[in-house]
Amino acid sequence: MSSLSTAHVLVEALPYIRRFAGKTVVVKFGGNAIAGTSDHDALSLFAEDIVLMHTVGIRPVVVHGGGPQINDMLTRLNIESSFSNGLRVTDAATMEVVQMVLNGQVNPQIVSAINTHGNVAVGLSGEDGRTLQCVARDASLGFVGDIERVRTHVIEGLLADGLVPVLSTVGVDVHGQPYNVNADTAAGAIAEALSAEKIIYLTDIAGLRKDIDDASSLIQRISVMDLGALIADGTISGGMIPKIESCMQAVKGGVKSAHILDGRIAHVLLLELFTDQGVGTMITGVN
Repeated sequence: MSSLSTAHVLVEALPYIRRFAGKTVVVKFGGNAIAGTSDHDALSLFAEDIVLMHTVGIRPVVVHGGGPQINDMLTRLNIESSFSNGLRVTDAATMEVVQMVLNGQVNPQIVSAINTHGNVAVGLSGEDGRTLQCVARDASLGFVGDIERVRTHVIEGLLADGLVPVLSTVGVDVHGQPYNVNADTAAGAIAEALSAEKIIYLTDIAGLRKDIDDASSLIQRISVMDLGALIADGTISGGMIPKIESCMQAVKGGVKSAHILDGRIAHVLLLELFTDQGVGTMITGVN
């Protein structure tokens, strides 16, 4: 890139840096994005983006899943796994694996990657300080939790100290029983509770498509009302439903916009936040 091109990039980014300085942005980093294969280290570039956001005054909060990593561990331990409407059926043995992988493997991996570029990340679980207070969703799902309350004091304390919270989505009930919480749903609830400016979902798809098999049908911007219609007519189905429903709930709850991006693209966060064109799909309250 020439010096002039670099200058143009900086000039384009400046108004967005000013607009988002001091604002909270929740970033859900999906297990599929972490496990995605590409010609670059997706996790390292993600960490660079988070540190740059922090450096220019944005307050990032990272919420992560770990579905592929949990699947791998369950397979290694010969524990069968099943899903119902995009949610993992979680018995006691599976719950132990979820805790082990999310709290002991994926969370430290993300924290370490961020701290390689700037010593600002702190890992925590939704169990810590009962941040994600849950109730059981349905007996048939086992230890799958619905979020009853997001207790934001731990997250807000870290943000006030100039740190980046990295949260795994293991919740807990009032009796101390841990629950497996859908990471998309958790991220949306956290963004809503924090009155975040944006929630950004990084996954292994480029965004929403009108036709899942046609890359040219990417939906760049859509309202909550129109999203509801896509769910009703079956365009959005399966594992995408919890993600879309959490986007809709967050925007209805006051988050300015929700974004679905391909986390395997180099510096996708910066492209979405700091360029005029952006990438992926943006969901807003109005058309």
